[in-house]
Amino acid sequence: MPRPTLLAALLVVALLAAPSAAFTARFSASSSICNSRPVRRTIVARRSTWDDFAFDDDDALLDAGVDSEFVAADENDDPRVKAAAGMALEAPEVEWDGPAIDVPQGSQLELDEETVQGVLAACREEIGTMFGYSLENRGVGITGGVDFVELDGPTVVLHLKGRFWHQRPTVLQRVGAYLMARIPEIVDVVVADEYELTDEANDLAI
Repeated sequence: MPRPTLLAALLVVALLAAPSAAFTARFSASSSICNSRPVRRTIVARRSTWDDFAFDDDDALLDAGVDSEFVAADENDDPRVKAAAGMALEAPEVEWDGPAIDVPQGSQLELDEETVQGVLAACREEIGTMFGYSLENRGVGITGGVDFVELDGPTVVLHLKGRFWHQRPTVLQRVGAYLMARIPEIVDVVVADEYELTDEANDLAI
């Protein structure tokens, strides 16, 4: 009975070899995965440029009438230091050459152009820290001024110019309150152009 014994032996060998082959296949696959080289990714860093950057150059400042040597003083500096710095900048021009009408709040002045001009002249002095009429204020970079434009019925029309530290609407409100407190017939105080009240108008002013 040699043949059945031989067949049985071959069957046993085949069964023992099958798991080993399967393990070898799995091991080979795992090895190929583990030994595979990682994929390298190239990241390109994009840096911003200054091509579109806008700036004020010295020529532009000179064309605007600002001394290229001007260096603003600090608000906490000695008044003499501020005044010395302010000498480099022109004071806002005032077309009115009449006398200032300095009266207390609650006065009953009549509404006419001459009275408004006179009270406005006093206002420039009373709340002068807002404007660039003094050397000290110009020394810290304040060049703002206010002009009378016209009377439109009971409405006073003004013009704001130069650079202010305060918001321009705040400046107009302060000036308007000063005028209306002394000339009760005034109904409103406005600017000739609403653009004058914008931050852009203030930032572009010299």
